[in-house]
Amino acid sequence: MLVSAAYAATAEANLLDTVTFDFWVPIVSLTAVFLAIHVVVRFLAPYADPVLIPAVALINGLGVAFLRRLDLSKANPDERADLTMFSGTGGRQLAWTLLSVALAAGLLVLIRDHRAISRYAYTLVLAGIVLVITPALLPAKYSQVNPESDAKLWISVGGFTIQPGEFAKLALLVFFAYYLVRKREVLSLASRRFLGIDFPRGRDLGPVIVVWLISLAVLVFQKDLGTSLLYFGMFVVTLYIATERVSWLIIGLLLFFGGAVLAWYLGSTIGGPFASFYTRVDIWLDPYGDPYGTGWQTLQGLLGLGTGGLFGTGPGAGQPTEIPEVHTDFVFAGLGEEIGLFGLSALLVVYLLIIERGLRAALAVRDSFGKLLAGGLSFTVCLQLFVIIGGVSGLIPLTGQTTPFLSAGGSSLMANWLLVAALLRISDAARRPVDSASPARPGGAPAGPPPQLHGATTEVIRP
Repeated sequence: MLVSAAYAATAEANLLDTVTFDFWVPIVSLTAVFLAIHVVVRFLAPYADPVLIPAVALINGLGVAFLRRLDLSKANPDERADLTMFSGTGGRQLAWTLLSVALAAGLLVLIRDHRAISRYAYTLVLAGIVLVITPALLPAKYSQVNPESDAKLWISVGGFTIQPGEFAKLALLVFFAYYLVRKREVLSLASRRFLGIDFPRGRDLGPVIVVWLISLAVLVFQKDLGTSLLYFGMFVVTLYIATERVSWLIIGLLLFFGGAVLAWYLGSTIGGPFASFYTRVDIWLDPYGDPYGTGWQTLQGLLGLGTGGLFGTGPGAGQPTEIPEVHTDFVFAGLGEEIGLFGLSALLVVYLLIIERGLRAALAVRDSFGKLLAGGLSFTVCLQLFVIIGGVSGLIPLTGQTTPFLSAGGSSLMANWLLVAALLRISDAARRPVDSASPARPGGAPAGPPPQLHGATTEVIRP
């Protein structure tokens, strides 16, 4: 929180030529709520990984400070000093943070054993499918927040907007873990060996084909490459963790890239629902083809990163507001202009630390469902970062994903804090002493080995 305070103070100094006393208000509020979740974890999950909350708090706090900096820049120079702390995008993000942390604490209260989630796997997958398809079925005025974007990702009613896909990924991931715990032995069977790699039987390709078709439907009808890649990637990687078969990764990559190329070709020939994806690829291949139109956002993001250089212009000294949608899709480029390549690299290391700690919990937990769920949750953060940074930097076509804990948006923030709460619960089970002679758990219950799911095994599955 000292890092967030330093960023907020420097931004005000550059934008207002002074530092107002009120800049402490969001910092103190965030510090209090993060200390509160820390206390909750110490009582409800005392063996949980102690690195997760500080790492997430750093990114979340920096995101609130940056969004507040954007609000100051957009305000009239004569009115900036009077801009209240709870107004604008930064104020809303602060409020969403308080609610998101409360939801994470609520999940820890309700779920005392991560394996209990598996009982609701089929209910969650049904809810996840409904959440995925609902925006695609709604008229554009209810599912498109940005008129300049044709992506149908939201549900907007009466001024209230939610992005259901953020919650759907968690529900689907629970089902993937539950399903693969029971089917991994069948999916691990090999039919033939090619170039030293064991490939599965043709009859076992059914689940992958189904998820592939669903991801293509998301790509075509919701017009969102990032969400499509996220759903399919979650399943394929969870399948790889469960079976340890590299062939599933190869099959998954061939299916996804083959489907993307097919969608691009159909968009160039027949248009229709495929036209949007073709346009995104065309902008990615040649953003200078229409630099003041379709390529404007991409080019402004790249110019922002280039302006930042190695060390950045400094908080409040850049021009991130020149980048369209800098508070959501392009927050990485806007922040990169002010903290530079070194600052962005440090930020990525913090993200990497969260992912590594999640994978460590997956390796250490003693039940198969927990291994697959923790591994999938960790990879979800990793893949989401890849599609965001890849789109901003020009590595892949632009996506509609938000940067976890950093971008403005209540749906993304709540879903990712729930993800962290799930990792905390699993890491608590993983780090809890197995020996009955170990210190008792809070409440007087002795620490012992957790009961196994029916059919689950206890071997370590290498991700």
